[in-house]
Amino acid sequence: MPDDSLTAHAVVDEDGMVTEWSEGARRLLGYSSAEVVGRPAADLIDEEISAEALGRLPALPRWSGTARLRHQDGHRVEARMLAHHRQGEGGDSDWLVLSPLTGADVAVQDTEKLAAWSFYQASCCSMEAYDTNLRLRQANHYSERALDLTEAEMRGLRHAELVAHPEFDRVEQCMARVLETGEAQDVEVRVQVAGEIRKQAWALSLYPIRDEDGVTRGVGLSAHDMTEQYWAHKRLQLLNDAGVRIGSTLSVARTAQELADVAVPEFADFATVDLLPDVEHAEAVSPGGAMSGPTAEGSFLLRRVAQQSVLPGAAEAVLRPGDVDGYAANSPTAECLTTGRAVLHAEFGPDSADWAGGHPGREESVRAFNIHSVMAVPLTARGQTLGVAVFLRHQRPESFSEGDLLLAEEITARAAVCIDNARRYTRERETALALQTALLPQGLPAQPAVEAAFRYLPTDILAGVGGDWFDLIPLSGARVALVVGDVVGHGVQASAIMGRLRTAVRTLADIDLPPDELLTHLDDLVIRLSADTETDSASPSDWAAEMAAGLGATCLYAVYDPVTRVCTLASAGHPAPVLVSTAGTVDLLDVAPGPPLGLGGLPFETTEVTLPAGSLLALYTDGLVESREQDMTKGTERLRRALVDPTTSLDDLCETVLAAVAPEDAADDIALLIARTQALDPQHVATWELPADPAVVARARKLVTAQLDAWDVQEASFVTELVVSELVTNAIRHAEPPIELRLLKGRHLICEVSDASSTAPHLRRARTYDEGGRGLLLVAQLSRGWGTRHSGTGKTIWAELALDSPEFP
Repeated sequence: MPDDSLTAHAVVDEDGMVTEWSEGARRLLGYSSAEVVGRPAADLIDEEISAEALGRLPALPRWSGTARLRHQDGHRVEARMLAHHRQGEGGDSDWLVLSPLTGADVAVQDTEKLAAWSFYQASCCSMEAYDTNLRLRQANHYSERALDLTEAEMRGLRHAELVAHPEFDRVEQCMARVLETGEAQDVEVRVQVAGEIRKQAWALSLYPIRDEDGVTRGVGLSAHDMTEQYWAHKRLQLLNDAGVRIGSTLSVARTAQELADVAVPEFADFATVDLLPDVEHAEAVSPGGAMSGPTAEGSFLLRRVAQQSVLPGAAEAVLRPGDVDGYAANSPTAECLTTGRAVLHAEFGPDSADWAGGHPGREESVRAFNIHSVMAVPLTARGQTLGVAVFLRHQRPESFSEGDLLLAEEITARAAVCIDNARRYTRERETALALQTALLPQGLPAQPAVEAAFRYLPTDILAGVGGDWFDLIPLSGARVALVVGDVVGHGVQASAIMGRLRTAVRTLADIDLPPDELLTHLDDLVIRLSADTETDSASPSDWAAEMAAGLGATCLYAVYDPVTRVCTLASAGHPAPVLVSTAGTVDLLDVAPGPPLGLGGLPFETTEVTLPAGSLLALYTDGLVESREQDMTKGTERLRRALVDPTTSLDDLCETVLAAVAPEDAADDIALLIARTQALDPQHVATWELPADPAVVARARKLVTAQLDAWDVQEASFVTELVVSELVTNAIRHAEPPIELRLLKGRHLICEVSDASSTAPHLRRARTYDEGGRGLLLVAQLSRGWGTRHSGTGKTIWAELALDSPEFP
């Protein structure tokens, strides 16, 4: 322990009384402890202290200076003093007063030698001294070890000549500025010097060396080794970089590649990511297991998903992404999967593994590229193993360390969660897309009203497949219904709701409801679905809670009649269709707007427009014309420009529209239905007004027979006469005039009988002795289909009969 008597120290309380007195204090002033303790400290001071100076003392944390003290024998003592203001735990405070002893009885070390020894033997930093020519004159032992040169070997050389590296040139330039300005500078240097296997980081302090007159005589250099802090910071940077770069998409392959890209070249020379076979489409497995388990020899089959190397083309790789290969039981990869823990082989060589299994070129690659250190880390997420990431070094001379393994585990753990999210998303999206595809039309039915083509594009964003749909529904009287709709939300739930709504639309269309009434019934259905979902929202289903928050949809329903060429439309919050006239003009149809489905309480209105044959009608969902980067107005204008030249085939036109209009960052599904209207030849339409007289039935049969002869379809006369006879008879007996008979010849023959009554007939089985009730049963048996549709003036009963001729009119 150092000699405490070489320092005079005393303790003075806040009242100015001496409470402690050391042996050094006795040697300084001659008073013993018994003579001083308990006396006022002011008695020991040989000068007057102003009241102002005393008043400042309580606020000072420390005081230093020279004081005149009174020795016991009466002479004055000039003493250098340092006083610390101390605060006790109980709130009391006092002053610790210190003064070094420099009397003749105190041993004094050789100051110059002490300074020299301190310079040379400093173990905390590298110290060097340069003259005004920036030639090294002195260097301590730390500097010798750092540069692997002795002072004698370095003396007389410039700093830039000690190591041939640009960083040393930069430091010398900073030293020149110190000589020029006389101001100290701080410099950070990162360089790999002789004897080191990795880059080192140094914090340099450059300062002018001045003589007693203040003249600059050289430059001093003090360098602190910050290598560990530097690499720790690099690891933190890498972790932060991994958090930003890994998981940018919901693609399994892309996420795996991002993991490999982050690792190389920051801390590995070659990195691979291998997943268990079909991991994107199958359930993951527990640690230590594979999709089908290890083989009988204990090896594992893995599929290469991603890899990265410091060498062009990943020259050391023996597999390519997509390849499946086996790994022997004692390989780092298999060991990692078997134990479920990361494996570090700091020293790895060709003899470190069994190369009998797997690719035959793997051992050759290890030898050829001198792979000497390996880490294998399992890709584990939510307690399940998805695969393994392997990191290798062959160009860096240093082996992987435990710190590198911890870093690899942290990065791989983050990547595993992202890969698992991508895997789950991929599986759910494929399920939703399969459901969506199954629920959407796979083709359009043949009908004489329009020529049509369609496209459906699911979105690729995080939200997944949406609830967009379209349909083309043949109706009675050669008419056709065109439908597009969009369900709020994404995923399997939106697809399922879309399927229910599409089925409901087809059911309502089958009973020939007008567009406004059909949307009213569809609106009621959506409201009931929302109410049912709210009732079940207490269940743990996340989508139920989401749907309960507001189930909604939009829909546009249009009916086109090729006989009258009238198109009747109604909208439930859906974008208006685009009409391209035969004259070439492109406009949005002015459809009466209606509320989205699910609001209730508001009516829907119909809009009627007459379309010449050859008119083009484009129905679409908002995903085509609206995105985060494009509002609907601009998107609609682009759609209009894309439809200016509709002369190409409708399939080609659909492709043109998608290429020109669909947003690149589409956040919603896109459904597009383009129809070119056709008109039924007036010569293939025959209409007769009939009186409400039973005798007219025979005349109706003759009219029909004559018309069929004119159309050259005599083979259908017998069946047609029976059907017309039954329908006209029913209208005369049970309905009200006026009665109208109409025949339409298309791919099939359509018989229609209209009357002014709103009552619809019902198909029933007549009992044995009933005189009636068999007419509609006969019609149903003889025709391809039959039904009733209502209008504002009554109803129409129709029946469709097969013709041998498949041609359209």
